[in-house]
Amino acid sequence: MRINICAIGHIRNSPEEELIKDYINRFDRIGNIIGVGPIKVIEKEDKKNKGVLAEGQLLMDSIPTGSIICTLDENGLELDSYGFAKKISFWRDNGVTLIIGGASGLSKGVKEKADLSISLGKMVWPHRLVRVMLAEQLYRAASIISRSPYHKA
Repeated sequence: MRINICAIGHIRNSPEEELIKDYINRFDRIGNIIGVGPIKVIEKEDKKNKGVLAEGQLLMDSIPTGSIICTLDENGLELDSYGFAKKISFWRDNGVTLIIGGASGLSKGVKEKADLSISLGKMVWPHRLVRVMLAEQLYRAASIISRSPYHKA
């Protein structure tokens, strides 16, 4: 099962990028054992600043055929870590693309195409931190699925 994190914007050479790489590497080690992963990060940028509709098209064009589409949106379903792990386990056969929009959010078209929308909480988070939190939750989900000691709750 391939997991794609598809996001607007680039975060190269930043502390957040280092954290994301660390969690993805951890995930890939466990994921390889339990049949999930690897994680691929796809970064897109609206270089012409055409707005949320253009960003939405860039995101939609990046989704592999047959992948489940899950958007991250403040109005999405709030899951605890166990619930998220169940989703990852359920999606194991299809693969999933987790979509993070730009500063203006996600276009209506992207939201309508999504199979599921999840929220990391009601607060609005900077996109760099959303990626870090998502990478950590993916690692935590793999830990829960594999029953490794990382998740202690």
